[in-house]
Amino acid sequence: MLICIIDLSNNMLSGEIPEELGHLSLLQSLNLSRNHLSGQLSEKIGQLRWLEVLDLSVNNLSGVLPSTMTNLTSLNHLNLSYNNFYGEIPYGGQLQALPDPSIYSGNQGLCGFPLDKKCEITAPAQPPSLPNSEDDDNLETIWFYLSMSLGFIFGFWAISGALILKKRWRYAYFRFVDHIYDKIYVIVAVNVKKMKRKCDLASE
Repeated sequence: MLICIIDLSNNMLSGEIPEELGHLSLLQSLNLSRNHLSGQLSEKIGQLRWLEVLDLSVNNLSGVLPSTMTNLTSLNHLNLSYNNFYGEIPYGGQLQALPDPSIYSGNQGLCGFPLDKKCEITAPAQPPSLPNSEDDDNLETIWFYLSMSLGFIFGFWAISGALILKKRWRYAYFRFVDHIYDKIYVIVAVNVKKMKRKCDLASE
């Protein structure tokens, strides 16, 4: 029977765990405990379907435990204690059959089964409500017409009040209106006479 075991515990190893370990599909035992390993666990760890023993305790590993760990269907011994893992412990598969909380001790940020620390359920942040463009357009239209109306009323009464109160201005205004009327009348009369003359010439 082929037995594949990797035991590199107590070797002062540092750096991250290589993702290539996920390609060792026949690996049965992996012990990297009591080193100075850091970084996060790769999602590829879930490819070790025949892994029975996984010991990563007493390192500087961090991050969230990958959900693919529930794919380790042959796992019967797990030790992730004294690292810096945080977040919710994956639930399901063989992990559900390992109810010993000491597996995760020393990771203050972990929560969920089998720990007594429950994960806080936070509601997703609601995106800021977008302004209703249609309401804004209606409001702008109302303000536009309202300002026009107020401007017209103010201007009308300002001119009318001045004409009522000032006799000289009133006379000057009516003379100006008469002058404009006379000019318009002359222009219209001349144009009408020209058009009539053209029509008479065309009929001849």
